[in-house]
Amino acid sequence: MSFTETTRTSWLARLKNALIGAVIGIILVVVAIWALFWNEGRSIKAYRALTEGAGIVVSVSADEIAPSNEGKLIHVSGKVTPDGVPADPEFGISAHGAVAVLREVEMYQWVEKSESRSETKLGGSQETVTTYTYTKEWKSGRENSGDFRQPEGHENPELAVEDQSFAVDSARVGAFAVSGESVAALGTQTDLRLTEADVARAEQVLSGQVHLDRAGFYVGMNPAQSRVGDLRIRYSRSDLPEASFVAAQSEGWLEPFTASNGREIFLSAAGKASAAEMFDTAQAENTMIMWLIRVGGMIGLMVGFSLFFSILGVIADVVPVAGSLVRFGTGMVAFVLTVLVGPLVIAIGWFAYRPLLSIGLLLAGGLIAFAVVWLRRRAAGRPNAAPSAAQ
Repeated sequence: MSFTETTRTSWLARLKNALIGAVIGIILVVVAIWALFWNEGRSIKAYRALTEGAGIVVSVSADEIAPSNEGKLIHVSGKVTPDGVPADPEFGISAHGAVAVLREVEMYQWVEKSESRSETKLGGSQETVTTYTYTKEWKSGRENSGDFRQPEGHENPELAVEDQSFAVDSARVGAFAVSGESVAALGTQTDLRLTEADVARAEQVLSGQVHLDRAGFYVGMNPAQSRVGDLRIRYSRSDLPEASFVAAQSEGWLEPFTASNGREIFLSAAGKASAAEMFDTAQAENTMIMWLIRVGGMIGLMVGFSLFFSILGVIADVVPVAGSLVRFGTGMVAFVLTVLVGPLVIAIGWFAYRPLLSIGLLLAGGLIAFAVVWLRRRAAGRPNAAPSAAQ
């Protein structure tokens, strides 16, 4: 099911939109520069905190809590015992021995997809042909059919129930206590099989017929013939036999440890892991985040500069061929500015947060450059060796 719509935008309207885009571009460039600079400080502080933690962490037995370690950064590995039973109170679904119960909800609903093709006309106006396609799909969450271009006949009902995770309030790692959220994310998920008694309780909560469907409920008339508004509700349990933590010992609890620079350290891993392995993993994650933000910041700069210069292409679109050439040129300018500004901001941030190391590197680089120049001059000043006598 689809329909096609043709819209025309005048040159003046496009010019107004381009002016707004230029302002947004400036804001985006400023935000990207700030993010790139901030990221250098964030990554350095995290690196220093983790390095400090790796040097002071104490590995302890999970069997007993030593008062002498109060407030210290400790590493502990042990059996995980949930305190209580995780349960979905709305449907009465529980899992004994698990650290969490997870509910996943999908609804059979209308989904809108669009594809546009634009053509610039002589004089700068633009004609856009957009094809809207509507299909029925199983999706998590709800597509807001009120925002569809053609909402009539494609209405999606409200979700009666949504995704949710239900963790135990706390758990034990040997003798130590830890929050339920900390262990729930580490567990291995497996399907939770439901019964007809669960169906009976669900029918009291949900309107419509409820059927057992693999690892959950099917809410609708007929699972073989899905209708818009039908639900698939799946349940899984999260189990965690053993876990390892690096955290502060605080009155029998494992809590985030505050390093000397104010950064918090709280590391966790499923199963047995040494303190060295956990710190190595944390450092690798910190490096990965640093590069992801760097890439994101560079993309932000490119988009921002492109938006800022887009008004030139719109002005030149009075003659469509000229507009295309101008856009190509401004795209190259935006790329060059991104390549120049991005690394420069990263370098400034790097130098700002590592002043002593930066000065040392500059001095070392200067000495190397001086030595190379001196050696070349010395070699150039030597007289050529006399030619050997003819044989």
